[in-house]
Amino acid sequence: MAIDLAFIWAAIIAFAVLAYVILDGFDLGVGILFPFFPEKHDRDQMMNSVAPVWDGNETWLVLGGGGLMAVFPLAYATILPALYAPLIAMLLGLIFRGVAFEYRWRTRRAEHLWNFAFAGGSILAAFSQGVALGALVQGIPVEDRAYAGGWWDWLTPFSIATGFALLIGYGLLGATWLVMKTTGPLAEKARRMASGAAVATVAAMGAFSLWTPWLEPLYLERWFGYPTAIFSFVVPLLVLGCLLVILNGLRAGRDVLPFVASLGLFVLGYAGIGISFYPYIVPGSLTIWDAAAPPESLAFLLVGAAVLVPIILCYTAYAYWVFRGKVDPEEGYH
Repeated sequence: MAIDLAFIWAAIIAFAVLAYVILDGFDLGVGILFPFFPEKHDRDQMMNSVAPVWDGNETWLVLGGGGLMAVFPLAYATILPALYAPLIAMLLGLIFRGVAFEYRWRTRRAEHLWNFAFAGGSILAAFSQGVALGALVQGIPVEDRAYAGGWWDWLTPFSIATGFALLIGYGLLGATWLVMKTTGPLAEKARRMASGAAVATVAAMGAFSLWTPWLEPLYLERWFGYPTAIFSFVVPLLVLGCLLVILNGLRAGRDVLPFVASLGLFVLGYAGIGISFYPYIVPGSLTIWDAAAPPESLAFLLVGAAVLVPIILCYTAYAYWVFRGKVDPEEGYH
């Protein structure tokens, strides 16, 4: 029985992207919420809560992007020209945000500038990711195995709306992370913000669930055709279940449960996208087998992935274990 290397690599890259979204999502969310916490003491705690893990979280972005280039070069060559602008904006946001982690602690006179860089970089990176996702979902024109659109094709009402929706979703992750990691007035304020963000996130998911099927005949067929239509009924119920867990957990004073349920919302949304896309890597144009590198290359690279991915998982888990628990308001990792 032949091993479907293209499918295995599609699963690896899908996992890497999901890991990036849920891990870097909460620390981007902390930056998105930064302007709502004007006190320096609160901002110090917020940055300290993610300082030990934020750069490790971005490892998954490198694995997802690098893996796409190596194992699905045709998809990479098609998607990148279509999304140059939002992806460049995302990288610039991540750069300013990363530098702010170091420079903010080294200056007093220009601290407000690095506060702006941290918040602005987080907002720009998150919004750009949402725009890129929306542009990919709405479809990329392909002719003769190459991108056939223009420079501004990514800029549509759907992609802009997706950008704002992801800002809200990451804000939810950031708020529930702060509930889990901080104490005192900061945690209580984050708890109140998380409730509103949870409702807004689920409302946005509902709106896009009604909007997306009409963008592409493939989506309409997947969402309402048998057997995938089963998920169209099950997933919304699970989403509502996660929302109830978040709201009840916040109301009951639980610290960890709202964050875990918020991650569940993202996993469910990601699963919905996967069901809509599969087996296409560029919706309606290129399947994972069309875009895959030669089998020899896939097999060679899989050996490296079999070694590196478990190592990344282990050191990520170890970092979170070492820095578990609440952040001490009087101490930091800087």
